[in-house]
Amino acid sequence: MISVEEAQKIILDEIKQTAPEKVLLSQALNRTLAEDIRSPLDHPPWDTSAMDGYAIRISDTASASKSTPVHLTVIEEIPAGKLPQKILGKGEAAKIMTGAPLPKGAEAVVKVEETATDGEGVHIYTPSENGEYIRLQGEAVRAGDAVLKKGTGIRSAEIAMMASVGKSVVPVFQQPRIAVLSTGDELADLDEPRGLDKILNSNGYGLAAQVAEAGGIPVTLGIAKDSKEDLKTKITIGLTSDFLLISGGVSMGDYDFVLEVLESLGVTMRLWKVAMKPGKPVAFGTFQGRPVFGLPGNPVSSMVTFEEFVRPAILKASGRDKIFRPMLTAILSEDIEKRPGRRQFLRAVVSVENGEYKVCSTGDQGSAILMSLVKANALMILPEAGEIIKAGEKVTVQMLSEITA
Repeated sequence: MISVEEAQKIILDEIKQTAPEKVLLSQALNRTLAEDIRSPLDHPPWDTSAMDGYAIRISDTASASKSTPVHLTVIEEIPAGKLPQKILGKGEAAKIMTGAPLPKGAEAVVKVEETATDGEGVHIYTPSENGEYIRLQGEAVRAGDAVLKKGTGIRSAEIAMMASVGKSVVPVFQQPRIAVLSTGDELADLDEPRGLDKILNSNGYGLAAQVAEAGGIPVTLGIAKDSKEDLKTKITIGLTSDFLLISGGVSMGDYDFVLEVLESLGVTMRLWKVAMKPGKPVAFGTFQGRPVFGLPGNPVSSMVTFEEFVRPAILKASGRDKIFRPMLTAILSEDIEKRPGRRQFLRAVVSVENGEYKVCSTGDQGSAILMSLVKANALMILPEAGEIIKAGEKVTVQMLSEITA
């Protein structure tokens, strides 16, 4: 067996980025940028008001106070979306709205709460400092600045940023197509009649969802029976996708033919068996440069090994600069017993108590108990050495979703 790190390196060394393509901005959410995005303009494009109020000259309001307000003549009103028409002179002010361009001659904005109108002009009740309540041209972004970097995952904030600099078409990496195949005579699909000797194909649906969450396009191939002929037929189809992902049939049972069939079809196997729990029987190979994964058949083992090996590979192929889940250190809330020799991935719940991260397992950690993953927001990662970890010790956790408590 090899370590988790060795397996990840072998896999990731074989992963190539997909080619770039261009999509409409409205279709770019959750994709990965294939180029830096540079702004063609300053943002804001002019000096603008940060408040509803009055644009003024500093010298005109130096003596203003609550008891002795300064009276200024209002020469124009500037709403957002309109350019000023006049130059501000001594003793003058311009009524201005948030986001509107500043008139020439203005040095500050007095917010409306510090003023009062009398029909002829405006009374100013406070002195202003130079630049007060003004957003300077280019303050947020200068023309030519790289506002987003190649390899960035596109969220709603990145969509808004690209819209703000006029990017209607976005360069992104293509999404890899990931064929998902479940194996086993014991499996039945959701809507097919089944006897008492069958179980439902949760792996096929769970892995396809994980593929989509990681940014790949799942291509579901259904279920292959435990026969070399059926495996060969369905695997041959799967090898036309960018990745092939097979669950089950990679252990050492009498009907585990996946590795044999893969090699007969020309797949070069790179690894088999990783020192981890759950998920020891993990296989990886390549076919004409395309990654081929064999994952365990137990549902939790399948999904955990996807997290550690397949998800980073999909993200790397998709051009993402950050391919691993966030890690943090938490204080263990319970004693954990384990066997030494394999790295253990416990389904866990991370919470925040008194400003510290705390973590506990989700209960029974059997590799067929999907509820242990449903309850989890993290994987608690326990090292190969040692047999017991005491409550109060610090452990490493890999976050799967947000902390809600």
